[in-house]
Amino acid sequence: MLKCDFQYQHADFQLNIELEMQQQLLGVVGVSGCGKSTLLKNIVGLLKPQQGCIQLNEQVFIDTQQNIHVPMHQRKIALIFQNALLFPHMNVQQNLCYAKKLVAQPERKFQFEEVVELLELSPLIQRKAHQLSGGEAQRVSIGRALLSSPNLLLLDEPLTGLDTHLKQQILPFFKRMKDELDLPMIYVTHHFEELEYLEADTLQLNQGQLQTMSKLETS
Repeated sequence: MLKCDFQYQHADFQLNIELEMQQQLLGVVGVSGCGKSTLLKNIVGLLKPQQGCIQLNEQVFIDTQQNIHVPMHQRKIALIFQNALLFPHMNVQQNLCYAKKLVAQPERKFQFEEVVELLELSPLIQRKAHQLSGGEAQRVSIGRALLSSPNLLLLDEPLTGLDTHLKQQILPFFKRMKDELDLPMIYVTHHFEELEYLEADTLQLNQGQLQTMSKLETS
């Protein structure tokens, strides 16, 4: 379970987060600039809140009162950005294996063959990054994140910049991940229809505050 109770401020923007996540997939929707990426960056450790605490299961990442701050590389959280960040000099197999090699065998949550099958990467395995379409590159990026064996996967508007056809290709893979993997995920977007397709419990981020959102509110 993820528990967040923190405040983060930059210039005139303030983010006040109270969250207890127990579901396998949580959606966060909001307009551009509302703080969605800032929320994820605080959870993963790219940013540090001025006050509060962040905890995943039994591990406390941030507790400002106790002066606890676990660095990003020790949190075992994977963050997928809008643009796939692949190693350009490596082919798909090498990109995937790079992540796998960083995890000791007993700690690996997912097997290489399992991830390749889940994301249908077999036809791409020998291609270099520049030979992939935007949708293919994003699938490889997701695969590499899974092979890092995270305890939490954060998706920061992963379909932004892709056309409608590519979005329709990738969304079913997220649905399979939700249905087939035992991995908590937070998916942030400003397109509620993506979360509706994934049947995600959804919160709205508005003026730095998380609010409950029902499907009736979107109709």
